[in-house]
Amino acid sequence: MSQELNLSAEVTDQQLGFRLDQAVASLFPDYSRTRIKEWILADMVKIDGEVINRPREKVYTGQTVGVQAVLEDEVVFKAQKIKLEIVYEDDDILVINKPAGLVVHPGAGNPDGTVLNALLHHFPQIIEVPRAGIVHRLDKDTTGLMVVAKTVPAQTHLVTSLQAREITREYEAIAMGGFTAGGFVEAPIGRDKVHRVKMAVNSTGGKHALTHYRVSEKYRAHTRLRLRLETGRTHQIRVHMMHIGHVLTGDPVYGGRPRPPKGASEALLATLRGFRRQALHATMLRLAHPITGEIMEWHAPLPADMAELAEALRQDMILHGG
Repeated sequence: MSQELNLSAEVTDQQLGFRLDQAVASLFPDYSRTRIKEWILADMVKIDGEVINRPREKVYTGQTVGVQAVLEDEVVFKAQKIKLEIVYEDDDILVINKPAGLVVHPGAGNPDGTVLNALLHHFPQIIEVPRAGIVHRLDKDTTGLMVVAKTVPAQTHLVTSLQAREITREYEAIAMGGFTAGGFVEAPIGRDKVHRVKMAVNSTGGKHALTHYRVSEKYRAHTRLRLRLETGRTHQIRVHMMHIGHVLTGDPVYGGRPRPPKGASEALLATLRGFRRQALHATMLRLAHPITGEIMEWHAPLPADMAELAEALRQDMILHGG
């Protein structure tokens, strides 16, 4: 099924000087940037009655922007009663502490059973918000804090804040090997040219990525880190840590298989063998509320499996006189 779409709106001072794609997104916020760009390139967008197929065309106050397009029915996601640990909620946003094993958004191999499906059950009106209010994601087996928008205005503001790097996201990780000090990794990330399910540092086709890290605890053959993202590329922390030779413990994609220190106890060996996800947790989130502007901050303690891993490594240090 499909339906004809006929939209029209006047450019206001708020959109003065915007590119056409930005202006259309501002005037008709229910539609994604990707879809809007497709419409422009397909000659479906007009300025004052003239077809304009250049997304970067500037717009000016008083111009009329029109869209005549065929809107294909999008996939309809179903609400599912899936438990969410809600850390904070008001009329505009909610913050959740995502567990390991929960996919954020439906996709190939995961048609349902996701955070999105859980959000639709918890707050059915969120269906009116693009992507059910999801503005950033965590990998399936990464735990921790995510903010979700409950309204279109809140989502618009949060996306803008993310792009402007005004949202602070800090992570806890346990990486393999020893660090002498903290630092940062600035290296572009793109799709791995050989293994398409992986990301990799790619100096030719990758996007800018910057990760800061500091050492919070040292073990014999592992290090507990605190990391802060400046950008939000897919698998960013995992790829950057691998790039500097410190794969995250347990990472099934990037080679985090157990590498116990010499003379490790049976207890530590069992813990390392049993830890089968990347040791990565989104522990802190700070942002300006998208509607009130209030600076808000949330913290999520280490999940039980990472806390157990850290304690086992700590006991190994003690056992060997560290």
